[in-house]
Amino acid sequence: MPKKAGMEAWKKKRRQEHLEKKKYRYYIFCEGEQTEPQYFAGFKRLIEENPIYKDMVLIEIEPCAAETMRVIGMAERYVKKNKIQKGQIWCVYDKDSFPADDFNGVVLRAERLNKENPELQYHTAWSNECIEFWFLLHFAYYTSNNHRKEYISFLNDKFGDLGIGKYQKNMKNIFDILMEKGNPKLAIRYAKRIIKDGQDKTPTEIAPGTKVYELVEELAKYLPEEIKDYF
Repeated sequence: MPKKAGMEAWKKKRRQEHLEKKKYRYYIFCEGEQTEPQYFAGFKRLIEENPIYKDMVLIEIEPCAAETMRVIGMAERYVKKNKIQKGQIWCVYDKDSFPADDFNGVVLRAERLNKENPELQYHTAWSNECIEFWFLLHFAYYTSNNHRKEYISFLNDKFGDLGIGKYQKNMKNIFDILMEKGNPKLAIRYAKRIIKDGQDKTPTEIAPGTKVYELVEELAKYLPEEIKDYF
């Protein structure tokens, strides 16, 4: 066997062994390439520093640079390519101006996939219209259906009041800012209230709204105790 092929086979075997040791497995596919991945990287970092769970929890974050149905499509291809049979697949994506059928279609596609293997479940952490709405809820209960620029304007004002400059896309410390300066526990409560009020509506019809809180609650279970209280 050529040296390069042998090295690849060894790496693949080691990766499989690494996966098998992890009891809880999360594969997070993000529409954006930086903002969402950097936010969830905050959870990954703290969980991997937690001696209780660091050897039990696997978190892989995949930036997709794709939208709605293309996100779940990339997730499916990743699962197939890596022969993943167990874990949670999370698709994090925004409504923006994409067609309603595509936005709602991700949820429908996930529901169909979840019938195939009960140990491998797909979840949709959508935001209507954007991830900034989830960030905004860390500071206020907000139900106005606005465009991204209005949500960013709100964040800019709030960040200014807190003396931390302006909100910017792709902020590397966005997780820390929201945890330390905002209120994740209230954000979860607000997001749940909005989703409950929109019961029986499609994701497109719940505007504004977000289900990012479901993934946040899931990951928060593995945070160090002193940090878990924030959530």
